[in-house]
Amino acid sequence: MSSFYTVDQLDESYDVVVMGSGASGLTAAVRAAHSGLRVAVVEKAERLGGTSAAGGGVIWAPANHLGAAAGYQDSEQDGIDYLTAAAGDIMSDDDIAWYVRTSREAITFLDEHTRVELLPLSRPDYHMEWPGAAAGGRSLDNAAFRADDYPDVAKLMRQPTYFPLLTMVERDDLNGRAPDPQLLEDRAAQGIRTMGGALVGSLTASALDAGVHIALSAPVTNLAADERNWQVTVTDTKAITAAAVVIASGGFDYNQRLRETFLPLNVTPIGAPSNEGDGLELGMAVGASLRDMNALWGVPIINAAGQTYDGKPTGRMGNVEMTLPGSITVNAAGRRFVNEALNYHDVARVFVNIDPHTGMAQNNPAWLVFDHTFMSKYPVAGSTPGQAPDWILQADSLEALAEQAGIDAEQLSATVEKFNDDARRGVDTEFGRGSSEQDRHLGDASVKPNPCLAPLETGPYYAVPLRAGTLGTSGGLATNHDGQVLDRNQQPIEGLYAAGNVSGGVFRNTYPGGGATLGSGVTRAYAVGSHLAEILAPVTVP
Repeated sequence: MSSFYTVDQLDESYDVVVMGSGASGLTAAVRAAHSGLRVAVVEKAERLGGTSAAGGGVIWAPANHLGAAAGYQDSEQDGIDYLTAAAGDIMSDDDIAWYVRTSREAITFLDEHTRVELLPLSRPDYHMEWPGAAAGGRSLDNAAFRADDYPDVAKLMRQPTYFPLLTMVERDDLNGRAPDPQLLEDRAAQGIRTMGGALVGSLTASALDAGVHIALSAPVTNLAADERNWQVTVTDTKAITAAAVVIASGGFDYNQRLRETFLPLNVTPIGAPSNEGDGLELGMAVGASLRDMNALWGVPIINAAGQTYDGKPTGRMGNVEMTLPGSITVNAAGRRFVNEALNYHDVARVFVNIDPHTGMAQNNPAWLVFDHTFMSKYPVAGSTPGQAPDWILQADSLEALAEQAGIDAEQLSATVEKFNDDARRGVDTEFGRGSSEQDRHLGDASVKPNPCLAPLETGPYYAVPLRAGTLGTSGGLATNHDGQVLDRNQQPIEGLYAAGNVSGGVFRNTYPGGGATLGSGVTRAYAVGSHLAEILAPVTVP
């Protein structure tokens, strides 16, 4: 018997209806159900988990107890100082203090009251030069997970677009090299999930433990409020009454109309194609105001041979290949334009710099250029090391490669010559690649003296196009700290909440550390569930 419900099997009324089964929706559902509330989660797609299930699953939370237990040095004040440096120009002091405090509470709740098993990463914050930065412990990975007592979870969960079945700890330890194929095969056969899949799987099992009703293929088609309750229409056929509604349906990254309306740049999304802005527009229809609609979680992507996901164009993050020694990233003019080891969000911003002479994006697309030594050591876009797929451009000389790619050949040769001189000395004199702890984290530790630098000097040479992409949009419905959706007068709309990428992101288009996306979503979702427990639960369960 399935653990999940069909739309017809859902009850006529609940205390809380949650739209979306990603980490944000499930966290809100579990927290509310923990306090005795009757909760339903309705997921538009046929598969569980949204972008959370397809992604890396890391949560960024300063001063959490797991990092402290693992010996990492951190404090609430350090977290506040760092976030102030990262986003103090656009986040208020109250917002910053709220996030540091509430993210820590959310991690404690997940650790003590759910099946989620989080593991501190030795991943440094993205700007170790800023006050309050931490060398590790703030970014939290997920242990590999399998729900033996709920086999439907593994069968019905959305698959990753390209991430292998490794934990982030295991992936980081590979130094950019390919994983053991037998390990991946064994985990797939056993229904084991890692990264975002482990987070969604453990949250789903926890929701089922708490009696949450979960239905897939259950899009909400209308929201309406009367004096006391919300009327939630699912698939145009099922009417459900709820005291509160939580919109956690993901961003609008796959809605071309909304992207063209709100985003200042053309990006390729790599999240769940079900993220079409449904929840955003339903919230707008009942009077919600919006915040930071031009914000997104940026990333440079490689679109390998027309890669698709659920039939939609997609890609894979290219930041690891950009960081590893023996590659450079250049624009069509043949010039490097950024420290390739910089965090992916900030790199993506540079991709879309506008050329004042043409009015076009100056670096989008760009080209990842590397030599045979690099190709033989590292799996470029998931390829087998030493075996270049047909879609990767290849030539015996840099000049011939430049002609194929449409890159200025003379400038590319000059760029490689300068880079090679720097790489041999281990110092990038142009952009400082590999000079910081955060740069070196994704480099190859076996390469000395700089794990991010090696010369390109062994033909044949290769080139792969890189484009600006997004993990998801991060602007949306305006909320307060409790996740209550705000109207045009910035007053809460009673009984309406939002969390995750459908809401305006906590960090307001900044990216302080690895896991900021889920940190923002999970923290706000926890606050939503806590507020619902406070106002709706007859008895607060400790």
